[in-house]
Amino acid sequence: MTAETSQTLDRGLRVLKLLADTDHGLTVTELSTKLGVNRTVVYRLLATLEQHALVRRDLGGRARVGLGVLRLGRQVHPLVREAALPALRALAEDIGATAHLTLVDGTEALAVAVVEPTWTDYHVAYRTGFRHPLDRGAAGKAILAARQAQITDPGYALTHGELEAGASGAAAPLVGVTGIEGSVGVVMLADSVPERVGPRVVDAAREVADALR
Repeated sequence: MTAETSQTLDRGLRVLKLLADTDHGLTVTELSTKLGVNRTVVYRLLATLEQHALVRRDLGGRARVGLGVLRLGRQVHPLVREAALPALRALAEDIGATAHLTLVDGTEALAVAVVEPTWTDYHVAYRTGFRHPLDRGAAGKAILAARQAQITDPGYALTHGELEAGASGAAAPLVGVTGIEGSVGVVMLADSVPERVGPRVVDAAREVADALR
């Protein structure tokens, strides 16, 4: 801690991070141990966070992340979308296919930014807000592959007909972006994805990741 930082705010943020990393919540004693402070301090931190709906406590007294964080999270998507649009536009124009940025939302893949090419006679209509299971479609499969690979270059995923009949997709995961799990991809009306598309999608995902760092 430096003279310019707030110890209380730092502890409150650490509480939120600890709660975000667990599915079953934490008790006051567990938080006290992890933070290295006494239980009175933890009680005060939790009471303040509860006032802002950032933390809730269940009947057993375990603290969990509150619904207030969703209101904060909703403001993240526009910022991410704005940062990703230049790379998505370039990708869509280069490949001649609909480009998209997809983020993880619970157990689903959520399209948060979509750019359609301007010069093609037809292309797949893929809308912002479209959701699908992570284990279906190139966007979700690229994300799952990155989770399993645990390396800096997990490559790209290719699929055909999993989300829309006659459509093929290619996607590469975002790598090295703290707090964001997602992928960049394209979807096209084709029986298979041309060979050059996979590497181009990887490059676009790298550009978006660089813009978000």
